Amino acid sequence: MKYLAAFFLVMLSVTNVQATEKDNINRVLDSLHENASLAKFEEYFNLYSDDAVFIGTDASEIWTIGEFKKYAKPYFDNGNGWTYNPRNRHIYFSPNQNVAWFDELLDNEKLGETRGTGVLVRYENEWKVSQYHLTIPIPNALASGIAEKIQAHKNKTPH
Repeated sequence: MKYLAAFFLVMLSVTNVQATEKDNINRVLDSLHENASLAKFEEYFNLYSDDAVFIGTDASEIWTIGEFKKYAKPYFDNGNGWTYNPRNRHIYFSPNQNVAWFDELLDNEKLGETRGTGVLVRYENEWKVSQYHLTIPIPNALASGIAEKIQAHKNKTPH
C-alpha cells in the first residue's frame, strides 16, 4: 500500500509539473503571436533560441534566426507585423521535460486557417522557440487541384 501511495504522489507531481510547464509554454507562444501582431521586433525575436529555424509557407522559406530577422525587420520597422490568432493548441513533452513540441491552428485575415507547429527547448528554466513551422492545411478533397496549381506555378517560374 505504501508503494501505491508513493506511486500516486510521483504521478501527481509529474502531472503538476507538466501543467505548470504547459502554462509557461502557452505564455511564450501567446507572446510570440502578440508581439508579431504589434510589430515588436526585439520582444518577438527574444522568444527564439539563438539557433532557431523558421519555416514559412513557401517551400523556399527555411530561415535561420538571422535570416528571418533580416526578412522581418523592414516589416516590423514600418509597424507591419502579422496577426495569427491561435486556437486549438496541443503541447507535448520529452521524458526529461526539457523539450516540448506543439501544434496549433491559427486564424489569419488573409490566409484563413493556418497551422503552426514547432519545438521549444528549455534554457536555464526559460522556454525558447527553437523551430516554428507555419503551414496552410489543405482539405484532402482539394489537395490534388492545389498540387496541380503549385506544379503549374513551378513550371513557369524561373529557377
